[in-house]
Amino acid sequence: MEEKVGIWKANLTNGLILGLVGIVYSLVVYFLNMYLNKAQGYVFMLVEFAVLFFLVKSYRDNFRHGMITYGDALGASIIICLYYAIIMAIFTYILYTVIDSGLLDKQLAMAEEMMQKKGLPQSAIDAGMSIQRKMMKPAFMAPFSILGNMILGLIISLIVAAFVRKEGNPLLDTPTVQ
Repeated sequence: MEEKVGIWKANLTNGLILGLVGIVYSLVVYFLNMYLNKAQGYVFMLVEFAVLFFLVKSYRDNFRHGMITYGDALGASIIICLYYAIIMAIFTYILYTVIDSGLLDKQLAMAEEMMQKKGLPQSAIDAGMSIQRKMMKPAFMAPFSILGNMILGLIISLIVAAFVRKEGNPLLDTPTVQ
């Protein structure tokens, strides 16, 4: 008799893989001193899309006998993104508290410089910076990174599920038990 594995357990490894890819990418960006470059975020979205596509396709082929509906592919993809978001929240906290505690100061300085380039009055810059100083704390950023990663993950998942879905005739394409 074939053992049925739940969707959460089946995609735990896939979530860990995507989380590891995210951590490695973040560390490469950090060590190359490109963390303040916006273009690297767009590059990672493409990387995340490609990796997520192959992970959901792997789930379809290994656990769903090569057939998966759009809804099931979307569900699997969102679960993978949830695992990824939790891993990245933990990594974000560690990055800003252990690896480089001065990284927040660098980001705040860049934000202030951008406000000055836009020609904002000093009172507006001071007000904006006081709000950012309150919000940019590792304990505050980590939970919001889960929210941000899940929103982006949902958008990417909607697209990935459309490409991964593979439905057949249920009368002709029934999987055989081996």
